[in-house]
Amino acid sequence: MISLNRVYVLIFILIFAFACEEKKEPPKNTVNIVNLDLDKIKKRGKLIAITGYNAYSYFIYRGRPMGYEYELVNRLAEHLNVSVEFIIEKDLRKMFEMLDNGEGDLIAFNLTVTKKRKQRVNFTSYHNTTRQVLVQRKPENWRKMKSHQIEKELLRSPIDLEGKTVFVRHSSAYLNRMENLEDEIGGDIIIKEAGPDVSTEDLIEMVADGTIDYTVSDKNIAMLNQAYYTNLDIRTDISLPQKIAWAVRKNAPMLLTAINSWLDELKKQPDYYVIHNKYYSNRNAFRNRMTTDFYLHKGGKISEYDDELKEYSEQLGWDWRMLASLIFQESRFDPEAKSWAGAVGLMQLMPQTAGQYGVKNLEDPEQNLKAGIKYLQWLDNYWKKEIENKQERLKFVLASYNIGLGHIIDARKLAEKYGADKNIWFKNVELYLLKKSNSKYYNDEVVRNGYAKGTETIRYVEEILERFSQYKQFIS
Repeated sequence: MISLNRVYVLIFILIFAFACEEKKEPPKNTVNIVNLDLDKIKKRGKLIAITGYNAYSYFIYRGRPMGYEYELVNRLAEHLNVSVEFIIEKDLRKMFEMLDNGEGDLIAFNLTVTKKRKQRVNFTSYHNTTRQVLVQRKPENWRKMKSHQIEKELLRSPIDLEGKTVFVRHSSAYLNRMENLEDEIGGDIIIKEAGPDVSTEDLIEMVADGTIDYTVSDKNIAMLNQAYYTNLDIRTDISLPQKIAWAVRKNAPMLLTAINSWLDELKKQPDYYVIHNKYYSNRNAFRNRMTTDFYLHKGGKISEYDDELKEYSEQLGWDWRMLASLIFQESRFDPEAKSWAGAVGLMQLMPQTAGQYGVKNLEDPEQNLKAGIKYLQWLDNYWKKEIENKQERLKFVLASYNIGLGHIIDARKLAEKYGADKNIWFKNVELYLLKKSNSKYYNDEVVRNGYAKGTETIRYVEEILERFSQYKQFIS
């Protein structure tokens, strides 16, 4: 944490050089808002959600995307019968801009509903309520003090904030609340707005580490962080209860209606409360994530095999994060994983495949990776002769790794015969792989490998590529 503090101090020196500037909520939108509602989203086949990266909304833990918003948006997309893409954005102001210009379809984040924001966007039915609280640090020797002694050192009334310096997240509802609070207490609070890349969680950490003295947070977020930073106090409320919801464009009424209808039904199911409690009530799980190297925001690692993957990816000519995404898909990085079909280890290799490369112990991570990389190299070399474009060729390698080379060759032949592009995967060859479960196609004269159920392979390629895009947002 010490090294992070030094970085933060430098950031704040730069960010707050103009601390006396007037701080305002994102201004009412003055640009043209893209016309894109549910009908066009369904036609596109993909819902794009804008969210933030933290340990409750959206995060990657041990290589797996997780989070409250992540799980709910995936369920929403399934309900709408579309795929989903997540765009991660730190700057709240930029989130609203991205929504306006069509880079995303909804802001799926822990947004406080305010009158100013309602002038710009439509909020969905609220899915939570919370209060804003003051986050402050307990006295340095608080563990040796009695409760009444600790209380004397803490601010317990908003009036006590007069003359104090409080740092708040950029463009957040906290900023507006603190400005209103100044009027209510009849005194000045030194309000400093953090830079766009500084999150509420970053500010909370800075309070805990002594870099700053005060910040403001929603109580549900503050309670989670207090489980990790035990020297924090979050008992001083500075607002009445407020609604938390998602946001859509003003001109997307069909999307708003669909989300609200789905959300109202979901709230009647126990699954909704299981998901909510998983991320907002389970403080032990939050603390465990924060203390591991495999929570990317803190430790920056996808798996314990990252160093090996970086080395092997160079041999393969791949981005190591792509290789990590493939291995997560195969085994969740479990070296002892076994499939019903007999595949073993990190890369889920069949014994006969591994035997071709002189590997016998597939549960040994090093041997498994060695054989898996050689097999991927062989597939890549095969497809190099057929597909020049490297990015397109990658999809054929992934598909072949999953279902076998022969079925992908058949699908390319069918694509060519029926007028599709045999060198393009999406909406071309993948469609003819799906058709190989139909007797008309698997009995076609150009097919050599018979029946294949391609749905799993289609999903396999999509999920690996999507996870890769998520990894790229967090790991250089």
